[in-house]
Amino acid sequence: MRLRRIHHVAIICTDYEKSRAFYADILGLKVIAENFRRERSSFKLDLALPDGGQIELFSFPSPPPRPSRPEAAGLRHLAFEVEDINEAKAALEARGVGVETIRTDEFTGRRYTFFADPDGLPLELYEAAPSSRA
Repeated sequence: MRLRRIHHVAIICTDYEKSRAFYADILGLKVIAENFRRERSSFKLDLALPDGGQIELFSFPSPPPRPSRPEAAGLRHLAFEVEDINEAKAALEARGVGVETIRTDEFTGRRYTFFADPDGLPLELYEAAPSSRA
């Protein structure tokens, strides 16, 4: 078996309209498909990431809360690579999203910061290496 890449990440939200606006409008992800699954009283929204990966956004009635942030067992956070972390941080803050102070990874020397989606899911901005920036 040879894994090629991450195809998608699935996220369950508590307020579908709020989360849809966050991922599509604030983060600017393109909507691929949006479906309501009547038998589950659930929306499924497929969003395209620039590298070909996807985020699947689900809504379910009364999902249990995340146990803690961010050190619960399971997925710790989802990281998005950006070319200019200062620009990306400023763009989020201009849209009313709280963003932590930019830090530098002690091992890679790359800069990063955290913010959260409407349900408190930890999200990270990770600055691309200088040689990979266009």
